Amino acid sequence: MKYAQIDNKLFIENRKRFTKNLKPNSVAVFNSNDIMPTNADGTMAFRQNNDLFYLSSIDQEESILILFPDAYNKDYKEILFVRETNERIAIWEGAKLTQKEATEVSGIKTVFWLSEFERIFNTVMAEAQTVYLNSNEHLRATIEVETRDARFVKKCKDKFPLHNYERSAPLLMELRAIKSDTEVALIKQACNITKKGFLRALKFVKPGVMEYEIEAELIHEFVRNRSRGFAYGPIIASGLNSCVLHYVDNNKECKSGDILLMDVAAEYANYASDLTRCLPVNGKFTERQKQVYNAVLRVMKEATNMLRPGIILTEYNKEVGKITEKELIGLGLLTEKDIRDQNPNMPAYKKYFMHGTSHFLGLDVHDVGDFNKPVQAGMVFTCEPGIYIPAEKIGIRLENDILVTKGSPIDLMADIPLEVDEIEALMAGSVKVLV
Repeated sequence: MKYAQIDNKLFIENRKRFTKNLKPNSVAVFNSNDIMPTNADGTMAFRQNNDLFYLSSIDQEESILILFPDAYNKDYKEILFVRETNERIAIWEGAKLTQKEATEVSGIKTVFWLSEFERIFNTVMAEAQTVYLNSNEHLRATIEVETRDARFVKKCKDKFPLHNYERSAPLLMELRAIKSDTEVALIKQACNITKKGFLRALKFVKPGVMEYEIEAELIHEFVRNRSRGFAYGPIIASGLNSCVLHYVDNNKECKSGDILLMDVAAEYANYASDLTRCLPVNGKFTERQKQVYNAVLRVMKEATNMLRPGIILTEYNKEVGKITEKELIGLGLLTEKDIRDQNPNMPAYKKYFMHGTSHFLGLDVHDVGDFNKPVQAGMVFTCEPGIYIPAEKIGIRLENDILVTKGSPIDLMADIPLEVDEIEALMAGSVKVLV
């Protein structure tokens, strides 16, 4: 991995928090993600299963974690299985973790080769009464490919049909939503790398450059700072493309007078950051662009201040919509009559601001968490209001990452330029920002 090794205390504590929630005499099993094929003998880049990583720090394929806190054999309370390396693997792929190295990164003392899994698991299941199995239960997940976890669920239930079965996902959804200090530091590191990429791109943008050239500048800066790369598919959208929420073609020329919307951010150690900024391609906002930009910025500042313990995100999103409504009236895009006559189920502001304002952030850019429960200190959210006016080829979205605390929220991207004057001055080269 490119990132520096993470203190295994994080993962030791994560396991303690998880196992406290298990029923008596329960075993929980977590599988790594598969390496996915492309064509011929090609493969996609490996990305670890976030739940396995959260509980173990193991970041390689063909790994299994067993947690059995009530095991009679103390050595079986935590068991890690990793792929055994050999000379051929070492030559062709690079050596995998040794058992000693797996213990060092995870804090788990009992480590077996994967070939021992069936034998050990049969022993464990003879003692356990309940089995916690893992699955991807994210509300926005679209699952068309059978995962390693899904295959294991079928196999386990077929072989051991009389055990009691429970779901790990609801427990992890609650636990992962609250970030420890170490996790916040990792997210902040991703934010710092994102800042470096943004400042590099900001100096590069000018009329005539292609959107994909800007993408290249960003990935260069991210990787050279120990990131694997983009935390999600980069959106680099100029002109009318700035009004397309998930534009990822990044293949158009940036032209003078256009807005350039960049929704791009780095990951670090599997933790995501999420940034959106809008630039004038020629270095100077038009008056209308500035009006829309500052309207979105005012919404962003009010919304950020609302991210405090006790608020419920579904209600918060409605309140941000009302704030946006006022700004749209000020911009001449809505009238008071539009508001009076609107369908409550489809508010008038949705014509120009059609997405939510905040989502959980962590190991996933759209991290797990419950939108219907009160926000708690330690949660990290994006704050990303926007106004999109296709008729004027103006799409403005601004986004920072916010840590909820017992007091005022902390903006983890507060040092990344945001104000109109800052952006223009930096593009003109008249101001320097410390990285």
